[in-house]
Formats: sequence, C-alpha cells, structure tokens
Amino acid sequence: MRTYYFDLKDGVPTRDRREIEFASAAGAIEHSKELAERLRNDPRLQDRALAVIVIDESGAEVHREAVYPDAEKSGVTFGKSTVLMKRDRR
Repeated sequence: MRTYYFDLKDGVPTRDRREIEFASAAGAIEHSKELAERLRNDPRLQDRALAVIVIDESGAEVHREAVYPDAEKSGVTFGKSTVLMKRDRR
C-alpha cells in the first residue's frame, strides 16, 4: 500500500495532513474524483478554480482534479472557498 494526500488548491494550497493508503495511484485518483464531486455539491463553496491535488508519499503531484471542470475551461473564478472538507478514511 502507498500513502497519498489530498490537498485543496484555490490559489494557495491547503495541505492535507492526513494520509490515506491505496494499493495504486489509480485508487487515489478515483478518490480525488469522489472528493471533487462532494465539493461540487457543497453550496457554501464559491471558488470555481478549486481543485483536489493528489500527492504521493514522496511529495510528487500525481493528479489534479478540478472541482468545477467547466469553470476551469472558461477561466472563470469567483473568489476563494472557505470550507475545508472532512476526508474519509479508506
């Protein structure tokens, strides 16, 4: 099992201090997609540039998942988000 972290980025990264283990990067990437979907459905979030960044145990970025993929394509931003999410353990 490998250790992964899920940072949030909306201009300045919010570092994830909790680690989650997955058998592969594919599992961690799938988890980031689930996190992004939960964040997308949170009405308190306002930053359309918000992304979930998957970081492996060596500190390398493995994947970047846009919370609002349509807004990212259009380059629209509406300000910083103020909500930190609780991360599920697997």
